[in-house]
Amino acid sequence: MKKGIEKKMNFKKLFIFALPSIIMMVFMSSYQIVDSFFVSTYVGSKALAALNIVYPIIGLIFAIGVMFETGGSALVGRLLGEKNYKGAKQSFTLIVIVTMLFNLLFLAIVIPFLNPILRLLGCDDTTLAHSHNYSLIILIFSPACLLQLLFQGFFVVDSKPRLGLTLTIISGLANMLFDYVFMVPLNMGIEGAAYATSLGYLIGGVGGLIFFIYNRKGLCFVKPKFNFSWVRESMSNGASEMINNLAASIVTLLFNIYMMKLVGTNGIAAITVILYAQYAFNSFFMGYAIGVAPVFSYHYGACNGNYVRKIRNESYYFIIVVAIVTVIISISSATLVGKVFSNGSKEIYDLIVRGTYLFSFNYLIAGVNIFNSSMFTALSDGKTSALISFMRTLLFIILGMIIMGEIWGTDGLFLAVPVAELLTLLVTLTFYHHQYKKLDNEMKEDIDTKAALVIMKEDNNECLEPKEAN
Repeated sequence: MKKGIEKKMNFKKLFIFALPSIIMMVFMSSYQIVDSFFVSTYVGSKALAALNIVYPIIGLIFAIGVMFETGGSALVGRLLGEKNYKGAKQSFTLIVIVTMLFNLLFLAIVIPFLNPILRLLGCDDTTLAHSHNYSLIILIFSPACLLQLLFQGFFVVDSKPRLGLTLTIISGLANMLFDYVFMVPLNMGIEGAAYATSLGYLIGGVGGLIFFIYNRKGLCFVKPKFNFSWVRESMSNGASEMINNLAASIVTLLFNIYMMKLVGTNGIAAITVILYAQYAFNSFFMGYAIGVAPVFSYHYGACNGNYVRKIRNESYYFIIVVAIVTVIISISSATLVGKVFSNGSKEIYDLIVRGTYLFSFNYLIAGVNIFNSSMFTALSDGKTSALISFMRTLLFIILGMIIMGEIWGTDGLFLAVPVAELLTLLVTLTFYHHQYKKLDNEMKEDIDTKAALVIMKEDNNECLEPKEAN
């Protein structure tokens, strides 16, 4: 009997399968939101601004993890679809080891020069201490953060999304609890927020590590085989998601620079809240894309092209409906968010509310762009995925900030992201049909070759492609 990603699920079952990943991403986004709430309430706007100033450093760490998580998941999912179980386990083990090596190299470069880097990112004398203390703690615990990110994707590939969900919920609740304990009764300031977040990462990372060490019914750690093509494919397929995080770091830095120039530290505090809200809302779309991507990868590897096309089209309808609901929720909650995070400052409150109204229109399109990028990754077309990510998260945002920021000030900055999402969608539509048609043809052309390989590996297995529907 087929289980997990091997099944051909209807959309309801597909959504239920992806639901743990959606909840996981929402809880991951809650880390920063909860931190920002306690920091703004119990430390102040300077510390809240510090959270955003250090984000480019943290974003680089996330870029490493997300690249190997998404690219590695696509690789391992494809190998499972091809019934290459030994290769799937070996590549999984190799990806975890290589990710940790990248992390150690990053720490060796950044930690000795942390203060100069923070100065370059925009710290002044009022925010340097907060930024240094928070970022140093996060950096020390970053291996746990990367393990948690990696295992999110591999739990899904291993058809254990509920286990990943359970660990993520426990981690998120622990983060919230320790935020309160460290920052209210113990009065540890911004360092308390960093320790609370790090302990959340530790629970998710160590929990996943223990599972994959002792799991013997699916993916598990085995003696690794160094295959450079696996590393290269993982990095290539995950390039778009890496670009997303690198771009987020660069864009956050530019937002900080422009806001400091236009309205000072209060502007950075306001954009911090808006960007964290964006991460929270987009986490639903990212979670859905992460949750269904292994299904796409598996059935692409198993030559089930018609099924891939079917769930792709159903996903678009679903995402559009969710996008409309997201815009309504974002606009409706603007005043409440402003009151909660402004800490009594009218200037911060006004910036948060007006910024949210303008910024919210990006959610109408962001979900489709996120899904497009993720699906091209899942179908091993990393180049197209990376191009979409580059346009929506970096190129068009920077151009919008430069042009519209100069013309309309803070309003122009808030509109830069919605305009970037719209332009990305318009450009994507020009090559959308061509690229998907190309993938469709590749799936049909590879049927005989893949079927022969699969039959040689498992006599009772069939790899057949139904006639393409009109």
